Amino acid sequence: MRRISVIHPKNFRQKGTHAKAIFALGMVCFFWGTTWIASKQGVKYMPALQLAGIRQLLGGSCYLLYFLYKGATWPKGKEWGPIILLAILNFSLSNGLSTWGVKYITAGLGSIIGAIVPLWIVLIGYLRTRELKPITTFGIVLGFGGICVVFFEHLHDFFNPQFSFGIFMSITATLTWAIGSLYTKKQALSFNPYMSIGLQMVISGIALSAVSGVTGATVPIWEIPWQSWVAISYLVIFGSVISFIAYLYALQHLSAEQSSIYAYINPIIAVLFGAALFQEPLTIYIIAGGMITLLGVYLVQRGQKAINN
Repeated sequence: MRRISVIHPKNFRQKGTHAKAIFALGMVCFFWGTTWIASKQGVKYMPALQLAGIRQLLGGSCYLLYFLYKGATWPKGKEWGPIILLAILNFSLSNGLSTWGVKYITAGLGSIIGAIVPLWIVLIGYLRTRELKPITTFGIVLGFGGICVVFFEHLHDFFNPQFSFGIFMSITATLTWAIGSLYTKKQALSFNPYMSIGLQMVISGIALSAVSGVTGATVPIWEIPWQSWVAISYLVIFGSVISFIAYLYALQHLSAEQSSIYAYINPIIAVLFGAALFQEPLTIYIIAGGMITLLGVYLVQRGQKAINN
């Protein structure tokens, strides 16, 4: 059996060109942006947690089969702890709740809320280091200010319990993803993060499916309409497998700053496609607020880069 380091992305053969890496990053920007649209389409016809569970179970199985074929070994002993915790944070809670959220809000709103993850990461980090540069502080204020602009014309919608629930689920999803991201960074040397993604997805897929079954928020597999199966297939193939492979490729041949551009483009893709395909409202508040939020995220990341350097 080959050691896991052999298939670590840092040891991938450096065959790529800059142009191929840019193309791969473009795929990430597009496909991860459109996953919001696919999720929105899928949850129209079936319970959200069941959809997320099926997606994660299928996508995770693809990863596991690949890495096992490459000779990866199963985690042992204490290695299971971080994997199970991240399965809960990153997939059961973050992906499960964000999928649940877009059942009650537009894909565009969900994607803009999703863009504030870096702000949470910095705020959580500040609780530990008590260090923030002025540009970072300004970026945080600007980012959350942009969210307020987006919601300005939706103030009356907060009287709708379903809308409020969708917003709460989406915001909670960003917080759990931020916590999971920080924990992943802390535990990166103790396990293979890429093989573990498959395990996390499978564990979460089983857990979400179990929760759906226990609560009765499920429909029989044979009664799931074709529209939802198309959405699930898109999420598995393009949102999980192809996009992640493309992202790893981009990371190998582009700088971290270049690779992170997907975080700014994903919401734009989601908002534009949501407006074009589902007639989701595209107002001046959404456009201006979204741009302000993304600018805030950019400033935060610049500030953190200065601290890390």
